[in-house]
Formats: sequence, C-alpha cells, structure tokens
Amino acid sequence: MNFEGLDPGLAEFSPAMHSTLDPVLDAHLNPSLLQNVELDPEGVALEALPVQESVHIMEGVYSELHSVVAEVGVPVSVSHFDLQEEMLWVGSHGGHATSFFGPALERYSSFQVNGSDDIRQIQSLENGILFLTKNNLKYMARGGLIIFDYLLDESEDMHSLLLADNNTLLVGGLQNHVLEIDLNTVQETQKYAVETPGVTIMRQTNRFFFCGHTSGKVSLRDLRSFKVEHEFDAFSGSLSDFDVHGNLLAACGFSSRLTGLACDRFLKVYDLRMMRAITPLQVHVDPAFLRFIPTYTSRLAIISQSGQCQFCEPTGLANPADIFHVNPVGPLLMTFDVSASKQALAFGDSEGCVHLWTDSPEPSFNPYSRETEFALPCLVDSLPALDWSQDLLPLSLIPVPLTTDALLSDWPAANSAPAPRRAPPVDAEILRTMKKVGFIGYAPNPRTRLRNQIPYRLKESDHEFDNFSQVTESPTGREEEPLHTVSKKYRKVTIKYSKLGLEDFDFKHYNKTLFAGLEPHIPNAYCNCMIQVLYFLEPVRCLIQNHLCQKEFCLACELGFLFHMLDLSRGDPCQGSNFLRAFRTIPEASALGLILADSDEASGKGSLARLIQRWNRFILTQLHQDMQELEVPQAYRGAGGSSFCSSGDSIIGQLFSCEMENCSLCRCGSETVRASSTLLFTLSYPEGSICDKTGKNYDFAQVLKRSICLEQNTQAWCDSCEKYQPTIQTRNIRHLPDILVINCEVNSSKEADFWRLQAEVAFKIAVKKFGGEVKSKEFALADRKELRSPEGFLCCSSMEELKNVWLPFSIRMKMTKNKGLDVCNWADEHELSSLGTPSQWGPARAEEEHGVYVYDLMATVVHILDSRTGGSLVAHIKVGETYHQRKEGVTHQQWYLFNDFLIEPIDKYEAVQFDMNWKVPAILYYVKRNLNSRYNLNIKNPIEASVLLAEASLARKQRKTHTTFIPLMLNEMPQVGDLVGLDAEFVTLNEEEAELRSDGTKSTIKPSQMSVARITCVRGQGPNEGIPFIDDYISTQEQVVDYLTQYSGIKPGDLDAKISSKHLTTLKSTYLKLRFLIDIGVKFVGHGLQKDFRVINLMVPKDQVLDTVYLFHMPRKRMISLRFLAWYFLDLKIQGETHDSIEDARTALQLYRKYLELSKNGAEPESFHKVLKGLYEKGRKMDWKVPEPESQSSPKNAAVFPSVLAL
Repeated sequence: MNFEGLDPGLAEFSPAMHSTLDPVLDAHLNPSLLQNVELDPEGVALEALPVQESVHIMEGVYSELHSVVAEVGVPVSVSHFDLQEEMLWVGSHGGHATSFFGPALERYSSFQVNGSDDIRQIQSLENGILFLTKNNLKYMARGGLIIFDYLLDESEDMHSLLLADNNTLLVGGLQNHVLEIDLNTVQETQKYAVETPGVTIMRQTNRFFFCGHTSGKVSLRDLRSFKVEHEFDAFSGSLSDFDVHGNLLAACGFSSRLTGLACDRFLKVYDLRMMRAITPLQVHVDPAFLRFIPTYTSRLAIISQSGQCQFCEPTGLANPADIFHVNPVGPLLMTFDVSASKQALAFGDSEGCVHLWTDSPEPSFNPYSRETEFALPCLVDSLPALDWSQDLLPLSLIPVPLTTDALLSDWPAANSAPAPRRAPPVDAEILRTMKKVGFIGYAPNPRTRLRNQIPYRLKESDHEFDNFSQVTESPTGREEEPLHTVSKKYRKVTIKYSKLGLEDFDFKHYNKTLFAGLEPHIPNAYCNCMIQVLYFLEPVRCLIQNHLCQKEFCLACELGFLFHMLDLSRGDPCQGSNFLRAFRTIPEASALGLILADSDEASGKGSLARLIQRWNRFILTQLHQDMQELEVPQAYRGAGGSSFCSSGDSIIGQLFSCEMENCSLCRCGSETVRASSTLLFTLSYPEGSICDKTGKNYDFAQVLKRSICLEQNTQAWCDSCEKYQPTIQTRNIRHLPDILVINCEVNSSKEADFWRLQAEVAFKIAVKKFGGEVKSKEFALADRKELRSPEGFLCCSSMEELKNVWLPFSIRMKMTKNKGLDVCNWADEHELSSLGTPSQWGPARAEEEHGVYVYDLMATVVHILDSRTGGSLVAHIKVGETYHQRKEGVTHQQWYLFNDFLIEPIDKYEAVQFDMNWKVPAILYYVKRNLNSRYNLNIKNPIEASVLLAEASLARKQRKTHTTFIPLMLNEMPQVGDLVGLDAEFVTLNEEEAELRSDGTKSTIKPSQMSVARITCVRGQGPNEGIPFIDDYISTQEQVVDYLTQYSGIKPGDLDAKISSKHLTTLKSTYLKLRFLIDIGVKFVGHGLQKDFRVINLMVPKDQVLDTVYLFHMPRKRMISLRFLAWYFLDLKIQGETHDSIEDARTALQLYRKYLELSKNGAEPESFHKVLKGLYEKGRKMDWKVPEPESQSSPKNAAVFPSVLAL
C-alpha cells in the first residue's frame, strides 16, 4: 500500500484525542494508523464478536476486524479464502479443518481431515475443498463429507499443490518429482522429474509454472512439458515465500551465514521480460510471507512471523512508517492469505487463533460469490397443532428438551405393563391380488394409505405375544412366569474357558460318539445344526467335496472343506470359522437379515425359528448357484470332469429341485401355464383350522399336499382380456425331488396351537386303535404299558412315546395321470401290494412301475424356547449306515441329537415329539428310499499339485526384490512322510470378553477371535532344506482390532492390497496348499501347531504332526517356549523384537533334528528323559528367560542351513 499521499501530521499522536485508550501499546504499533479507531479498554475477546458500532475502519487502510479461535492451543498450519463462497478455511497441525462464513467469521463447519498429519495446503473447487497432508490428498464437501480420498506412497512428503486447470492438479514435495493427478478419474496421470528436489511452493501464470525449492532456487517451467525454461538462484540458504504478478517475481528467504541460516531483509525482485534480477528491495521486518496486493498499484505485503506487516512498492523504497502490527495470541504467525477481492487478509498464529484484517467495514472475499447453503433452522416457534386422532401423525414434530430429571411418563415397573405395537396384517386386497415370483409377492397399490406409511393400532388382540419370537428375547427369564422344563441335553451348551483356553475342556463329556460336533462361539454359528443336516445327507456330502472353483468366497467350496474336517475327526469338535467368514461376505445373506450381531446372537434375538428357515432357503439357493458354474479355471483344473452336473442344472438342483407347472385360470376361461421349480416347500395350514378348537383331524399328509399343490385366488394379467382379472392359480407337480425339504413356519402361537391340537387328536386315535383308552391328560403308571396292535405288531414301548406326535416317519407320494398328487402317511407295516405289486419287489421296484415314492424322515430341526439362555437350535438326524461304517465299523441306522458339540443317541420317537411349550419344529427333511443308490458317491479329491506352483501376489506394490520364498519346482513335490516346517502368525478381529469373579479370578466369557495373517512352510529335507516354499500374507476384508505386532511381526498395511509390499494371497489359496500337503501325507514340524491348525481351520491327523512343544515336555510340567528351547539346545537367539514365521519354522526343524539326535531316533527314552530334567532345572534357575548377550556367551553363529544364504 502506498502511503506517500497521506498527511504527515498523522504521525503526531495526541493522547488527549484518545483518553479511553490503554496507554500501554506495543512498541511496533504506528500510532498514525489508530486514528478514528476506538478500542475497548477491557480488551478484545478471542471469540468472533461483532465489531462495536463505535469502531470505524478507515477506507483503504487495513485494520483488524475480527479474531476467532479455530482450535485452542493447536497451531494453524494453513489458511485459504474460498474462491466460490464467502468463506475462510483454516487447517491445523492436528489435521483438523474449520470454515468460517463471512466477515463476522461465523463457524460454518468443522471436521477432521487426517488423524495424525498436519494440513499443508487447501484449495477450493466448485463442489468441495481439496486438503493436502503429508501423503494424502482428500477432496471433501464443504459440510465434511468425503468425495474421494487419494492415498499417496508412504515415502512421499508433500508440501504444495497447484490447480493447473479445472481437472488437473499438480502435487509437489520434498522428493525429486511432481505428480500430475486427474481429478475426474482420481488417478495419477504423469510423474515429472525435478532436477532440484524439494518443491514447496508452486505458482502459475499464463506463461510459466513457477516452482520454489528448499535450496533457495525458483525454477520456471513450460506449461505443457514441465521442462525447465529458466532458473533464478534467489537465496543461498532456503526459500521462504515468493509471489508473481505481471512481469515481476518477488521472493523472500534465508541466506547462509557462518552461524547458520539468517533471515534476509532484502527481497529479491526479478523482471520476467528480461529474465534478470533488478535492484533488491530492503525492508524493515524479517520477511516470512509476501503477497502482491494489486489494487491501484502493484504493492507488496511483507509479513514477519512476529506479526509485523509492511506495505511497499516492489520497485520503490520501503518506508518504516508503513509498518503495522498484528497482535497474535501465540508468539508466531504461522500462515497468511489474501482474499480474491484483495479486501481481506487472514493471519493464523501458533495458538490456534485466526485474525481477519480488512480495508472496509463490510468487506467481501470474492468479487462474485455464490450463495452459501445453511442448515434449516429449528422451527420451534411455529410448531403445528397435533391432532391425536390421526394415526399417521409423527410425534417427532414436537422436539423434546434434554433433561436429567425424571419424566412423568417414566412409571415404575410395578405400575406399568409393556404394550408392544405390532405391525398390522397386510391389507386383504393386497393379498387377494398378489402375484408370487419365487418367494416375493407383487401386488398393485390399492391407494388406501399414504406411500410407505402404515398406522399402528393398539387393540386387545395385539397384546398377544408371539411366543416363538418373543420368549427368546429375554435371556434371563422371569421368575414369576411358569417355566417349562427343558431337558438338560436340549439346553444351550457353552464352553467353559480356563487360562489354558480349550485344552482342558472335556468335550468327551458331551460327545461319546465318533461323530464331530461344531463349536458355537463363532459369530453366526446358529446354523451349526443345519450344517450337520447337510453333512449327513450322503449325496450332498460326497458331491460337495468334489466341488472346487476359483471364487474367493464360495460357500460350496468352504462347505466341502468343512465336510472334509468332519470326515477326519474322531469325535473332536470342529469349527466352521472359514465357512462362516465366507458366509458373512455374501451380500444376499446380509440383505436377508441372516448376519446377526454378537449381542443379538448371545441373547437369542432375531427369532431363531424364522432365521434358520430363511437360512435354509438361502443355503440351498446359494449352493445351487455355486455348483452351476461349470467353468473350472486352470489353477483348479483338478475339479473338472465331474459327471454329476448337467449343463442346465446343478447336483443340488437334481437332489432338491421340484419341477412344477403354475396354471393361471382367468374367469374368461383362458389358461396360462408356466414351468418353474423350487428347492423347498413351506407348510400352508388349512384356513380356519388355526382358530378351530373343535379338534378336527388333519393328517400331516393332507397339510403337506395342500402346501405342495397350492391353490389361491389372485389378481393377474390376462392376455385375452388385456387387463388384470381375478384368476385362480394352481400348482401341479411334474417331478418330485429326491430330498423333500419343508419349512414348518410355526412362527406364532396360532400355528403352535394347531400342532398341539393335531398331536392330541392323533394321540387319542392311536390309543383307541391299539386297544387303549384315554382317561385324562395325565396318565397313571398302569397305563404306561406296551401297546400292541390287534395283529400283535409292537407300536411303541409306552404311551409317553405317543404324546406330542403328529409327524409321520414316512410319507408316500404318487403321481397321478391327470397331473395330480396323492400324499398319505406311511407306516413300516404297510405293503405296496395294494397297488398290485408284490411286496417283495420293494419300494424301488414299485416306484419304477407305478410312480410311487416313499419318503423317510431323515432330520428335524427344532427351536428350543428357553427364556433363561435365550433359546437355541438343535437337530435330530437319522445317521445312515455308511457313516457308522466309516466311523465305527458297524452297519446300522440310529437317531442322534446334535446340539452344537453335544451329540447323543436318542429314540426315534423323540425326533418327532414336539412339546410346543419349549420344543417347536422349524425344518423337516424327507429323503427317498434307496437315495444313495441313485448317485455315484465316490469322492475324488479336486486339489492338485498345481496349487503349490508360483502365483501372483494381490499386493500392487509387491516387488521381486521383496520375495521371501522360492516356490517348489515340479521335481521338488513333497512325498508321503516328507518333513515340512510350518509356522503361522495371527491378528485379532475381536477382543476377548471376560469378567472378574468376586474372588478376583478372571472368567473368560468369549475368547478373542483370531484370524490367520501369515503362513510359512519351509523345506524339511533336500539340498534346499530350510528355504521357504510358502510365505503368504493373508488378505482380510474384516476389521483388525490388534495386529499383535510384537508377537506376529505383522504391521498395519501388510494385509492391505493397496499398500502392502508382501506376497499377499487369499485365505482360500493358501488353505488349498496346506490341504494338498495334508492329503499327500507330509509331516508338519512346528511349535504349538495345535493352535495354528485350529485358527487356520484345518483338521490334521495326529500322526502327521510333530510338535516340538510336546517333544520337549515332561508330564504335569509347564510348556516351554520356542525361544528358550532354541537358546538352550541350539545356542540361537530368536524372537528379539518381533516374531518371524520363517525363523520360527526353521528353528522348529532344527529342534526336531536335535530331538532325533538326543533320543537316538526315539530308541533311548531314558537318556532323553535326563536331558529334559536338565532342561527344566536350567529353566527354573533362569526363570525361563533367555539371558541378554552381555550376561551370557553369544549363541553360535554357524549357519545350520547354508543354502538359506542363497535366498
């Protein structure tokens, strides 16, 4: 600013003119600038208070208008006037951004941009604001929503950005290149090399890009090629700031002195027409920032960090009278910016304060600013009147104030009762006109209600609780409610964890069979019972294990892996962690509400009966889709050649699919027939029978036939009438499935009453039929006798077995010639001779001759209602002969109860007894007789040796120089009995849940959920012994809460494909490698392999595991760490700062070699026992700690595996 025209008399300050002014003024203040300005003697507060009316700002003279605190105590790192709106943006050293609206600096928005790095530059665009931090470029809306987040390389240290045009951005920093980023695609399009590194300031004119370097140079670069056209060596030390206007370039910086760098009070000015320096401009402050503020002349504003400001002409002389002072709260000014209109200056200091100086009382930041959008104000003063008779009136129209006092409506529990509002039934008109496609119904909107709004009505009928969705929501139960006795084996089982985890938990107490249970502590393990049902279907078990595809998350593949574990187990429980992990990634599962939160699952919320029925439909559909994909990629070519699938269907479709004809008959007489198929049926109960208490008898077969051959009236389109007409839709069966799946849909007390009533009627009929008499609901001991039919056939052992039974063990279905279906209950004593077929032919021959199908009940899934534990799901399964033959060497059939890891044989009548007070049927599985003979049940292992060959990494930045392993060659493929050193590292997905008992001990409620992060396998023999052939980091899509870096060596970013430099693979890819090694028969050597295999979710035969934690262990003694064993036996120091799986696997191999040496290959156990005694004595003396190098001789340096050095 040029002050030459001002009156010299203004320099004479008269105290009498300003009697209210505080006499203590800053020594740097020029009193001539204070005339016509009245200051409050109390001082100006830091908040953005409006300027007093008595304060007058002289037109053309910059004076402070407002000061405001952006973030208390956090230095301001950058300030920027918005180029589109009347806003000032401020960034802090803590990564926080704040915006202020208008000259009054009203806070507009405030949000965190980066959690650790400071904001280094801000640039406003049309739709948002660009923020630059050290290695991150973030584009955010003015309200704080993220538009894009572009992560730069970790090695980058960015300081400046420049908007070259509307869609191109240049970003520079301390490295030797400048990045060009396309804002449309958010991708790096060019990387320009910079001869002089350290580009911290960038400017642009219509001729050049100007780059300011930390070395003190300013380079002029071509707008298209970014090549250097000219270079000014401005300062010998470093560059502080520079600006360009017209043909002039002015710079300030530091010069080198003997004592170091010193601020140079000479501004370097260059003429861009002749490309040479002109006379330097000497100023009277220590310049840190400078800007051209061209209004009438090309004046310069020079700012020092102490707050002194001076205006001068770049080609004239600086006048000491032109200095004014900004009073920062902190000791230093950190940032400075000028608005586009040149009417406002912004300063940010080291204490988080922002100072706004203007040259007019009502400045504008931009010549033409658009209108700023604000949040709608609260309409408290114009509240509408509420009409309480309106059902759809939202009560939220009246805002409720926040209060800590008790509300009038907060009545004690003794004086109030819950009255839940249940959703009203669907409009009858909608049900009448509904058209079903699969399990989704479509109907025209009857326009009787507002869109998406349904009123709630409180009626007496609505107070009825839905027992089968409500009782499980109270995990503690109510003592005053009648408790129905739940048999102990049906109660929810839990694992009691100790300090050893699961090692001392006695699973054999719950399972004395050789079949494998499933552990329940994994999220969404409510489906364990259904997994067991599918496993004990022999065709499903075999054909699923023959499936293998390339999809990362394929439920059919993961189910096949789980079935393989169940095959190998000899009574030990398995866990479906990998299957459930893949299940959680399926979008359809989440959309159907099948993914439960931990809290909902623990308390039994979510109506388990409905949930498992939806899961049943979902899993069959998903397996059908997964196994329809017949294209087998080369990496998994072993899965090809399956003869079970046709081109149009999958093996799941062949087993479960029922082909149907859907006929629509219009009242005009036209009929439309459409073919379809379904994988399961839902029971449809007779209309009116649910409310009928007279005891009318319905056979289960009648209800099933009604559900299969469903007939309903609905509104549908008629091609003949060319409009929607009432139509009769019927369903005819063309082909029955081999496995009949039924969802019972007992979801309310009405359906439960129907089952209870039919069971009572069936019991009366059965007792009368076999010569008994029903006296009352409670039976005397004398009545509990064996019941025999008149022919002498033994029906059941006691009356108790006939109670609560309505479900038949077998049903017969016959396809009629007119596309009809006959269904009836079937008993073992019935003969097929009534059809004219000799009984000795058997059902299979009869089926061929007459189209008669006999289905036997194979499994029932029931919902246990137990208010104390939140309820659970269990399964009754009839285990066939082939399973007993494999596990126990006997051939017979037996019913079992599967309750997670509890497995117990039961009587067959128990599988069909449903006491509706606590045991409710959910799913039924019927299978055709002689089902196994219809399919080829040979299991061909689809995993081939090709999985061990080299594969590409998922990590984008993985380089060959980072390779830590050499894949196996074809001549190195492992053979039976070969040694493989193995180690795995893990990360934590969910923390452990524990509680403290009253005696101070800790009780583990739920263990931490671990996920494998790194798996390493090293060669155990041959010339390359000790060299890894697998070192895979496992990519994970789930949130990691703890990387356990001290114990695992895994760091944040190692598992992220975008930034990881490791060899990153999917869990499925590495799992297949380990499965191949297990199937081929190798022996794994490692330390603590039991936990490793458990987290990886692998079942390994015990004779293939050589665990050094047990080899060097004495009974009833503590386990010894690998680090101590390596120091004691091998003189090796391992696991210094972190664990490394390659090092641990090699060490385990060496220890095994040492074990063979000390025990003479196991021939001298006595001598080895003495070695172990010496080990334990040494351990107790050393407190099991490896000594530091200075207190103990250093370990041997001889390499055990010399070939490793070649790696």
